[in-house]
Amino acid sequence: MAHAESRTASGAITAFGAQSMTAPLRDVLVRPPGPAFARAFEDPALGFLRPVDIERARREHEALCEQLADLGVTLHVLDEDGPTADAVYVFDPMLVCDRGAIVLRSGKPNRVAEGPALERWAASHEIPVHGRIEGAATVDGGDTFWLAPDVLCIGRSLRTNDAGCRQLAALADGDVRVFDVPYARGAGECLHLLSVVSPVSDELAVVFLPQLPAGLFELLSEREVSLIEVPEEEMQTLGCNVLAVRPGVVIMAQDNPVTQRALLARGCEVRTFPAGEIGVNGSGGPTCLTRPLYRETVGNY
Repeated sequence: MAHAESRTASGAITAFGAQSMTAPLRDVLVRPPGPAFARAFEDPALGFLRPVDIERARREHEALCEQLADLGVTLHVLDEDGPTADAVYVFDPMLVCDRGAIVLRSGKPNRVAEGPALERWAASHEIPVHGRIEGAATVDGGDTFWLAPDVLCIGRSLRTNDAGCRQLAALADGDVRVFDVPYARGAGECLHLLSVVSPVSDELAVVFLPQLPAGLFELLSEREVSLIEVPEEEMQTLGCNVLAVRPGVVIMAQDNPVTQRALLARGCEVRTFPAGEIGVNGSGGPTCLTRPLYRETVGNY
């Protein structure tokens, strides 16, 4: 599947398209924590566990960025502060497919403005808009992942509704599968589809099996994807939130030794970063903190 070309005056972005969760990651967008993140605990609707140590959060975010850069990923930094602390989790407001950006509309009311903000950034970097989630429809990026370049999985959840699933399916190429995400602990601790599954390669995924949708379990089995099970005690420390930089090379939050050992036993290269403040406090791991802009297609690596 060919990727469209997109160039800026600086030449910083040479291509776009990320219809994979595991193909080599070349360009990624990040947003460092700023004043809005520092104030996160003041708004109970954001669900942060404790007051934010902003300097620690910045160091942790820098550590993630250093790991990405060390693995050869080009980082594009969105310096503009977001409307709320959640804006550091740039995976959620936008998808980037081979045809351009798909601007999402969050099911969390205080995040709705994030989609248009990322659309403006994409336009300034010559990434066209392929479509938008509109009206009463809602989709969070955390409820979406590409199992293959032509297979998009969508989770119907407390943040992604029926109308959003239908609109996104109409915008996506290929096979679209929709799965119901468990209610779990409700809206206050909303579970995304990517809360319970992280593809590591075409043949391997990290999962929290007790909350994995049965239909998705069947699909992974049909495609002969082996599963690494995350224990209950590592769910809260983001053990199931694993970012594949290329097949079998991943970044994950520290303090998840069982999952880390299991990945190493399967031959993976595992990089870690401290995530207690930037991740665990706000419930967003390395996947949430990054918006892939360009992943090379399978035929190119």
